[in-house]
Amino acid sequence: MPAPLVHLFDWPDRVVVGTVGSPGSRTFYLQVRDGARSASVALEKEQSAVLAEKIDEILDALMADDGNRFSVPVDTPAELVDDEPLDQPVEEQFRAGLMRLGWDPSTAQVVVEAFPYLESEEEEPEPEPEPSEMLLVKMPVGTARAFVQRTRAVVRSGRPLCPLCGSPMDDDGHVCSPPDES
Repeated sequence: MPAPLVHLFDWPDRVVVGTVGSPGSRTFYLQVRDGARSASVALEKEQSAVLAEKIDEILDALMADDGNRFSVPVDTPAELVDDEPLDQPVEEQFRAGLMRLGWDPSTAQVVVEAFPYLESEEEEPEPEPEPSEMLLVKMPVGTARAFVQRTRAVVRSGRPLCPLCGSPMDDDGHVCSPPDES
């Protein structure tokens, strides 16, 4: 089997989560750019939220480690705030399934790996096939803090939540059942 196509971004100019579409029918993308080269990988909203949460946990653990020799910012450095829309056109490389996070102490970077979603129609488990491609992003700690801040804002910017059931509400109304109070 040929080696997977690796979309490698080491010290990217930009790494963000953004959306295409209106609330309720948005598609989330992890988009990375380095010079003229870019890649966009589709994510679920929940994947985006968990990715931000786990990167934040990595950064907070580094800050709490007494032996840590890296300067990890508590907040997003102002010069790294990125509220711009996704670069257009958004050309999806693949829809993400498995994602892995790590820390590279040799470069002081958070490492994000995303692999294509593989739909399994088999009832019996088989060995996972090797992925045909992957996205590999290495970002410094300041960029990672900015990524977390922006991703959380993008996830929150969707439809308002119903105060009774917690489900997203549409513009044309919402029918819910309040939580059972028994």
